[in-house]
Amino acid sequence: PDEKNEYGPYIEIMAGVYTDNQPDFSFLMPGETKTWSQYWYPIQKIGPAHKANLDAAVSLNITGRRARVGVSVSRALANACVTLATKKSVLETWAADLAPGASLLEEFELPRDVRATDLCLTVTEGKREVITYTPKPRVRGKVPPPATEPPLPKDVPGNDELYITGLHLDQYRHATRMPELYWREALRRDPGDSRCHLALGKWHFRRGELAEAETHLRAAIARLTRRNPNPYDGEAHYQLGLVLRAQGRDDDAYQHIYKATWNHAWQAAGYHALAELDCCRRDWPTALDHLDRALRANADNLRARDLRVLVLRRLDRSDDAHVVLRETHALDPLDWWARDLAGQPLACDTQVCLDLALDYWRAGFLDEAVAVLNAAAPEPHSGTAPLVQYYLGWLHAQRGDPAAAKKHYAAAAKASPDYCFPCRLEEIALLEAAIAANPRDARAPYYLGNLFYDRRRYAEAIRLWEKSAKLDPGYSVVWRNLGIGYFNILRQPTQALAAYDRAFRAAPGDARVFYERDQLWKRVACAPATRLSELIAHEKLVAQRDDLIVELCALYNQTGQPAEAQRRVAARVFQPWEGGEGQALGQHVRAHLLLGRAALAQGDAAAAKKHFAAALVAPPNLGEAKHLLANQSDIHFWLGEAAAALGDRAAAQKHWRDSASFRGDFQEMSVRVFSEMTYFSARSLERLGRRAAAAKLLRQLLAYAKRLAKTPAKIDYFATSLPTMLVFEDDLAKRQRITALFLQAQAHLGLGRAAEAKRLLRQVLRLDPNHALAADLCSGLA
Repeated sequence: PDEKNEYGPYIEIMAGVYTDNQPDFSFLMPGETKTWSQYWYPIQKIGPAHKANLDAAVSLNITGRRARVGVSVSRALANACVTLATKKSVLETWAADLAPGASLLEEFELPRDVRATDLCLTVTEGKREVITYTPKPRVRGKVPPPATEPPLPKDVPGNDELYITGLHLDQYRHATRMPELYWREALRRDPGDSRCHLALGKWHFRRGELAEAETHLRAAIARLTRRNPNPYDGEAHYQLGLVLRAQGRDDDAYQHIYKATWNHAWQAAGYHALAELDCCRRDWPTALDHLDRALRANADNLRARDLRVLVLRRLDRSDDAHVVLRETHALDPLDWWARDLAGQPLACDTQVCLDLALDYWRAGFLDEAVAVLNAAAPEPHSGTAPLVQYYLGWLHAQRGDPAAAKKHYAAAAKASPDYCFPCRLEEIALLEAAIAANPRDARAPYYLGNLFYDRRRYAEAIRLWEKSAKLDPGYSVVWRNLGIGYFNILRQPTQALAAYDRAFRAAPGDARVFYERDQLWKRVACAPATRLSELIAHEKLVAQRDDLIVELCALYNQTGQPAEAQRRVAARVFQPWEGGEGQALGQHVRAHLLLGRAALAQGDAAAAKKHFAAALVAPPNLGEAKHLLANQSDIHFWLGEAAAALGDRAAAQKHWRDSASFRGDFQEMSVRVFSEMTYFSARSLERLGRRAAAAKLLRQLLAYAKRLAKTPAKIDYFATSLPTMLVFEDDLAKRQRITALFLQAQAHLGLGRAAEAKRLLRQVLRLDPNHALAADLCSGLA
């Protein structure tokens, strides 16, 4: 903690297992368990640890002939002995009572002939060695090759690479590259490619597109069994079995899942799935046999173990069931299915209860599934209350109790929809059944639309939302969703605007809807004055959100009212948010630059200097500092102008040199060689008398801008943040064209071609009336 911020600086603690780096993922087989242990304790005062174990962490830093020894422990070590030695002799020992928070820090002067790799640092407690560390010689290792952007599907040379690339994108859930495009390109070249058919089958299955999944999986099997009826890998059979089960074709599913068990890799998952079907058939002996086979292949499969308890009880082998249950509890005390089977109360959250109900349902234990959900108590704001009722309606219908099903479906339709986001594959069939059973329910199509939109089944989602809105026109969220779908998917901005108007009329107190509607107005080039008038008319809503305050300040700046913008920015304590980095700071800087320029134009250079100096500083209320790579050429240029007007030539020269020396910029999480700040570097060069250098830089800027105008727009493959796509998709080509036009306008203006610069600036503002830099540059032109 510090005086300004009781929570101290922001950090992220990251760790992982079965992974090479933060965004890396490993594959996990159905029913597979991966185990690991991590131990965390505070390491104080010793700096980065060179070695650590459960008891202690040590550091040994050598600077010249000085050795700095540090020992930090995780538990009390009374009468500990810390020894620094070489192979030949003990150099120094320290006795200390060590404890968490009481680290040992000592310095020692090394003999002249001792190297770091000769040393050995040891910590003992009595006769027990706690930890020992010897520095290793530095070895120059081979640097791994950097990650590269994969080519577009059409440019990938072979099917093997197409399959692997798609697999990588799918595994890493890449935000902007779609794996299926690579697999479809492979199938265009070889319509029978088994790997890509399998991948697409699983992809469609996850989306709930069962017919398409079946088609691809059968095609995969056809290729795999063309020469040999027993393929090397059984996954295609296993996945097809699951797809057929989801279609209610259990007998066909049974055959394919059984075929998958011919391969050892799929025995654990396959025999478990077969046992679930055996239970649905009430064939308990066969179910037990299949579960035993599954557990021989994967003894840690908790769901198979728990299902085995149920089967043993059906076979009147309660003692054996008790033994299995006790072993499972020892294996994982947090397994809620085992706890439920043991008669313990379900203290888990309701989402876990839904998962548990599905575990029972898959094996045909409908009564047990109903009992779990009857005992569930949906938490406030968890969004589970409607789902519990839909599940109960669905389960009672399968139990042959239509009256009970109708009651629960009616309760689901009336439950609060807040935070309800169905996400399980089974919930597609569940909600479809609810829509068929209760056609007047406006919520079921809304929920299913949400699920489909998440699965990128956009057209179906929009149709379901439209159905929901027709049934209940007063629900704001469905109109909000339709607004997003109309704009992002159907490219119908007029319909999107109308949908957001309906959403805001339905929920006039919803600040999020109000903010998003304003962002939509911004996307469709609504006049800044119109947007500002609307925000002023709803001041109470604006005050609820930092992003709305930022937009309000931006509009005050855009409409020539920087004093009001500066007052608003200074009056609020902002909480930074991901995707909004630099936005509040940007309005602070812009307001002070505009105020300073106005003061300079009025001859008040002292006031101008104060405003320009304020632009260099990030006040604490903004909640963020400037990025170390951010280019501030504009601020230094104007500070130079103010200093020159005050007659301080030395200060002016310093600021212009600072402005001229900036190279590149950091914007939207990437470094750029040229940016809107290049113009101010060139102007500073002019002020320094380096006119040839300034003209050269402006010509380079113009050439870059013209190349940018001809370059296809795309999102960087390695982009870690997409701040311009938080709600509504931006037209990347249009945005790049605007940037190119504005950079050309700056270059022409700097080269003395004012008329061409004005023409280009007018073009920029026609395309984007909210373009801040274009408006500010225009304000300085006669």
